[in-house]
This record gives sequence, C-alpha cells and structure tokens, in this order.
Amino acid sequence: QVQLVESGGGLVQPGGSLRLSCAASGFTSRYYAIGWFRQAPGKEREGVSCISSSDGSTYYLDSVKGRFTISRDNAKNTVYLQMNSLKPEDTAVYYCATDLDTRNCPDLRLEYWGQGTQVTVSS
Repeated sequence: QVQLVESGGGLVQPGGSLRLSCAASGFTSRYYAIGWFRQAPGKEREGVSCISSSDGSTYYLDSVKGRFTISRDNAKNTVYLQMNSLKPEDTAVYYCATDLDTRNCPDLRLEYWGQGTQVTVSS
C-alpha cells in the first residue's frame, strides 16, 4: 500500500526551527520527485519545495529561499524539510506529495499525499 506520512510539526516562536519528515512506504521514493506544499486557513495551497530524483535538483518558493532546505535519506525512504528562521507567515498544514511517475519537479503532479502536519509560528 502506497503511503506518505508527514511528521515533525509543532508550535515554535518566530526565528525558531523545525524539521519535517515525509516517510514513504509501498514504493521507493528515491525514484520520484517529491514536493512539499502547505495550506493556511483562508489561503490557497502553495508549493513550498520540491526535490527531483533525476539529478537531485531542488526548488523553493521565493519566500522560503535561504531558510528552508529539502533533502532525501534514501536508506530511510524519507524526505525532509528543514525549516529555519521561521516566520508567522509560515503557519500552515504542511503536506508532502508525489505522483509515482515524474522524476523532475517541473512536471510533478500531486496525486499521492499524506495527512499533513501542523506548523504554527507564534510569539
């Protein structure tokens, strides 16, 4: 059974850090592009970051560049999102997603996703 399970969210003060995990099962995530996206109350879903499987290229939403880093641990079949210098605007439910097809992030379709993990940045 194909599954993606997000974890690592929580409550943090502005300027703090969190590391989100996306644990894959039922497939080998290293062979596919995997993206992180988020949705905050009253706002549309937006892509945050993506990592390609073909060459490891990474992509970031402009507002998180220099603060967030996406990476893979293939031995653990897990993708991470390290989030530093968090801001209140980062508050959202964060999801990871893939399509079990695309290797390159520009072509990624959000066909499989997890339950999400809540990130709250507040003073």
